[in-house]
Amino acid sequence: MSIAMHDIHFAYGDKVICDKLNWALPKTGVVCLWGASGCGKTTLLRLLVGLEKAQSGTVDAPSAVSMVFQEDRLLPWKTVWENASLACADAVRVATLLETVGLADHRDRYPNELSGGQQRRVALVRALAAESELLLLDEPFNGLDEQAQKTVLPLIKAVAATRPVVLVTHIAAQAEALGAAVIELKGTPLTGILTPTLPAK
Repeated sequence: MSIAMHDIHFAYGDKVICDKLNWALPKTGVVCLWGASGCGKTTLLRLLVGLEKAQSGTVDAPSAVSMVFQEDRLLPWKTVWENASLACADAVRVATLLETVGLADHRDRYPNELSGGQQRRVALVRALAAESELLLLDEPFNGLDEQAQKTVLPLIKAVAATRPVVLVTHIAAQAEALGAAVIELKGTPLTGILTPTLPAK
């Protein structure tokens, strides 16, 4: 399906975030939303995933959307395996991803037994394993060291080869490493047609 926003108006109270905003996502590849804090990046993700509803306009998005939030949002009463498998019935895929990110030996541990970086990797595996048509990443590399980031990047690229991925980051090197088309958001209200305006660099 075509994933797009049409004439979106959205506000938090008196603060207008989007007004007559239009945006069409590519069928595959990574799009990076770039801009200062408070410019509407996370709000656009929340509109795509259905956590926010526009006051007017329409959002055409699949029902199957996976997302990495700025927080890990792991279920504390579930193990690493159970958290990673929440949106994926393919045990082989989940096991392969956990092995790739170095968590195969931690599958029976609970979130409070993991380091911050390990918890982040579980959150990423959960989203990457999900059988979704759209992947949203909100500052996905928070808490990951350089080696962990290098391990995760190819996994995101593999997903982006088959579906659209939207990345929010404030680190240009991450967008560059993913070959992202970068859209610069210059403050609210966001209006007009969102198109790539910056090369990743």
